[in-house]
Amino acid sequence: MKADHLTKGDKVGIISPSTPAPVKFPERFKRGKAYLESMGLDLVEGCCTHKEQSYRSSTIRDRAEEINEFIRDPEIKAIISTIGGMNSNALLPYIDYKTLKKHPKIMMGYSDVTALLLGIYQKTGLHTFYGPAVVPSFGEYPEMLKSGADYVKNELFAEKKAPYTLEVPDKWTEELIDWHSQDRAKTMVTNEGWKCVRSGKASGKLIGGNLNAMFGFIGTAYFPDLNDAILFIEDSFKDMATEERLFSMLKLHGVFDQIQGLIIGKHEHFDDLGSPFTQEDLLLEVIGDRSFPILENVDIGHTFPSHVFPIGIKVELDADNGDIVFTEKGVH
Repeated sequence: MKADHLTKGDKVGIISPSTPAPVKFPERFKRGKAYLESMGLDLVEGCCTHKEQSYRSSTIRDRAEEINEFIRDPEIKAIISTIGGMNSNALLPYIDYKTLKKHPKIMMGYSDVTALLLGIYQKTGLHTFYGPAVVPSFGEYPEMLKSGADYVKNELFAEKKAPYTLEVPDKWTEELIDWHSQDRAKTMVTNEGWKCVRSGKASGKLIGGNLNAMFGFIGTAYFPDLNDAILFIEDSFKDMATEERLFSMLKLHGVFDQIQGLIIGKHEHFDDLGSPFTQEDLLLEVIGDRSFPILENVDIGHTFPSHVFPIGIKVELDADNGDIVFTEKGVH
């Protein structure tokens, strides 16, 4: 199931399903809104936008209702998250999937919002979008990277027709600059490209998100069927020990017995803990004798610029040549 693509003048709802980013980073939030408005969108702030309860914006019910209000509003064409956090999985039992299935609309976010994106896809069949959030991405200083904005236009505004091969950005960054004091653009470095870990070609439905967020709902009724999927995973600020636990989680749930291929995003500020092996070595150790193709160091997730991945679309993966081909669009 697909929503209609965005056009200038469309109304977009802004949600805060976890961290109260608009309260904690008001200038960056203001800048993110301004950038989205410069794309021709009419923004509507959700009821939790200016609320704060320590690590979360509001109660579980309030955060779910913020989303449901936009789902039930026929004028809202898309819903975009302000940021990630830790607790979007708590909202899954309270989302109005029935109405969303009748009136599909675009849902986009990343990191912790993985729970909502995959939960909605599982319950409704609606293609959701793993992509930029208002505060960290659209609110970048002095403005969002042009390539990142182009990726959004390609997918949400349907400016690029399928099939097409994703580009490898020439440069990227994971530089950390305090959001309160940032007074310069982040330093970009040369992109080493996308790396083949295990050769081969495969095709299937594109499903995935933030690996750590998956830990909060894998094995439940809200986690999608991964049979014949091309799985993509990415993470941020984790270490080698944590990754062994998370990779093993996937194996114990039978994921590596189901998927046709694996895409691994750049890991923002990974700590190898001085291990005498690489993250790639660890992954292959955990996976064992499975033979599906694996492509790593892909620009998706927490680093910039980041591609937008429509969850559920058909894709082709050629690990040998480092190619990811979107064979269909995620919107009408």
